[in-house]
Amino acid sequence: MFPLHPSTPPEGLSLEALFGSRVDIAAMRRHMENLMKAEGLSYGHRTHTYNTRRAQELAKWADRQSGGGGIHAALYQAYFIDGINLDDVDRLIAIAASSGLNSAEARVMLEERSEQANVEADWSQARSLGVTGVPTFVANNVLVIGAQPYDVLEQLILQAGAQLR
Repeated sequence: MFPLHPSTPPEGLSLEALFGSRVDIAAMRRHMENLMKAEGLSYGHRTHTYNTRRAQELAKWADRQSGGGGIHAALYQAYFIDGINLDDVDRLIAIAASSGLNSAEARVMLEERSEQANVEADWSQARSLGVTGVPTFVANNVLVIGAQPYDVLEQLILQAGAQLR
């Protein structure tokens, strides 16, 4: 895991406030939409960025729960398609419940912040590997940063020694 703008306030930031004039937001959006479309993935018209630390804590916890693997797709949907603030505990609880997780247990975990140290350890590992953005794919100590077409990821895996079947 890697932090997406960890200093973002609880209410989030508009993309304009985050990037200012340094980034052509419309062009960035078109680029991402094209990449996602090419891979058959949905991508919404996101206007804000939100602090994802709590969502990462929820995902870390969910990975150890029976059937918790579905949380990742649900968090993707919430953030990148629906534009939901992933720093909002009540929204995260709803996402957990819709993924089949125990919402009461998820709430306790989020309120106690019991996964905070585990997420910090993930962030530290990401920094030590040289991760500077998301997504980042690592194979045999080679990093590919950013959303990439299938061919690029296939090359990464093949260069790392994987065999085609």
